[in-house]
Amino acid sequence: MRSHSRAIPDLESLNGADYHELLKLHGVGKAGLRHVHDALVERGMGLTGDIPKAPGATWTKGHTGENAKDIKTAQTEQDPARWLETLEWSKRTEQGKVLLELFTKVTGVEGVMWGPSMIGFGEVHYRYATGREGDTFHVGFSPRKASLSLYGLQGYPRSEELLAKLGKHKLAKSCVYVNKLEDIDLEVVAELIKHAWDSDPGDC
Repeated sequence: MRSHSRAIPDLESLNGADYHELLKLHGVGKAGLRHVHDALVERGMGLTGDIPKAPGATWTKGHTGENAKDIKTAQTEQDPARWLETLEWSKRTEQGKVLLELFTKVTGVEGVMWGPSMIGFGEVHYRYATGREGDTFHVGFSPRKASLSLYGLQGYPRSEELLAKLGKHKLAKSCVYVNKLEDIDLEVVAELIKHAWDSDPGDC
């Protein structure tokens, strides 16, 4: 696939791409982009922009163990705190520790590694109208090199109101991107976490 003159070598390269810009490309349709976005979400990524909700999708608290065979993002035995110490970027290690403490304090549960680079709290199960389903975490974060990714904090009754107070950030359908913690209000982050944690994921 090509976006203007730039080649897209793999799925992950579409992380953060604008949904409506991709729709303008020849041969790209809404159904195909929906599958692309859902596949990115399963990897803790996603497209940006006003992406239509998946028709007939359901989200429930807890996990079932029922996952599509090709889903590779799952819980691991890696300790989140120890993993943060292995990051190549010292600033991300420091910021990751702050977020780990904050998410743990607000949710009241210990973080768990999902895949190689996401720290999740709680569990939810999703099922699309196509029958594709899987388990993932309720809220979480990933201290990626390019940005800090905060997951599961959008789509609830007060999410937009709180995000307006957050500070400098970018939005994708599945996550909030932040360059550094100094750009945002951590008290608002705590409110966003609590609001999402106390809400029914089916309302998202």
